[in-house]
Amino acid sequence: MSYVEVPGAQIPIRMWTDPSSVEQQAMQQLRNVSTLPWIRGLAVMPDVHFGKGATVGSVIAMEGAVCPAAVGVDIGCGMSAVRTSLTAEDLPGDLSRLRTRIERVIPVGRGMHADPVDPRRVFGFSAAAGSGRWDDFWSRFDGVADAVKFRRERAAQQLGTLGGGNHFIEVCLDETGAVWLMLHSGSRNIGKELAEHHMGIARDLPHNQGIVDRDLAVFVAGTPQMEAYRNDLYWAQEYAQHNRAIMMGLFQEIIRREFRKAKVAFDPVISCHHNYVAEERYEGMDLLVTRKGAIRAGSGDHGIIPGSMGTGSYIVRGLGNEKSFNSASHGAGRRMSRNQAKRHFSVEDLAEQTRGVECRKDAGVVDEIPGAYKRIEQVIDQQRDLVEVVAKLKQVICVKG
Repeated sequence: MSYVEVPGAQIPIRMWTDPSSVEQQAMQQLRNVSTLPWIRGLAVMPDVHFGKGATVGSVIAMEGAVCPAAVGVDIGCGMSAVRTSLTAEDLPGDLSRLRTRIERVIPVGRGMHADPVDPRRVFGFSAAAGSGRWDDFWSRFDGVADAVKFRRERAAQQLGTLGGGNHFIEVCLDETGAVWLMLHSGSRNIGKELAEHHMGIARDLPHNQGIVDRDLAVFVAGTPQMEAYRNDLYWAQEYAQHNRAIMMGLFQEIIRREFRKAKVAFDPVISCHHNYVAEERYEGMDLLVTRKGAIRAGSGDHGIIPGSMGTGSYIVRGLGNEKSFNSASHGAGRRMSRNQAKRHFSVEDLAEQTRGVECRKDAGVVDEIPGAYKRIEQVIDQQRDLVEVVAKLKQVICVKG
């Protein structure tokens, strides 16, 4: 479908979904965002749902301002995926050993490495970030907010770890039978703490006292608060990128060792943020574009749009639709909150909906059950003018935190 515009808003709200299918809380958030004086455009993805301040699945373009709630608390959260030379025939009938190996090498949930991982020793990472860049990254940590500086040791140990919630590591098959590796994670707790620190500062600034929702407090250009936020934001976005790169390097090494005889080769890694800020130009204006639960889909950009832990995912290529600010959805999007899912579904439901997938099937992940999410096929169909499908993947292993 193409977009529809929501009537009665102060600026055009372009929606790549039926507005009547969006919960009222989320619709109110979109209308609230449209009233901000700095906003120049708002694009709503088909996976839109209620979030803190701003909806998940929205792209907000502002001039001279940025709203931390429009980025999200997991700064730089995103996806990585790579196609391997393995095929379905190379995989063993029992995948539990491989899943256990992944969970042992890559800490999940609140786990962390006993000692920080040196990325220069992890396959594939040195090419993504050389020694000089890595040293510069940590030297810039000295410039982030004082409130989190004591977290440096923990942040270093959490690099190369998955986290919990909707984060995952998967082994997938595409429609040709090729094996893919895929993962979803972000800036771990350090990104969350930086986000919440700056949200607290923004709420108290004088220019935010009259806005409709204080959770939508912004920083404006030319102020020390904006400079401090953008410094910490960009550092956290890079942390998230490093985190995924290290995990992918560890993941590839696991696969290499498990399939030594196959001499596994890997295509270039596809990687994309979906909670971040970018400086972009549209209609002659230099704008700060926040994508919260959305990926960049400029012409030729490769992206990843995952479904839930029992369905499938898509590798896509952007079509460069400027009406969406060159964006597309970041996933299926929730149709139930976590608490609603826990009340509505049982462990038996989880086992049924993840049949054929080697994964956790216990009460601790019922809130991630496929039934709590929108249908990924419908989400993809609603954005055919934003992306084209390159490959459809189906997971055979899913590691959750």
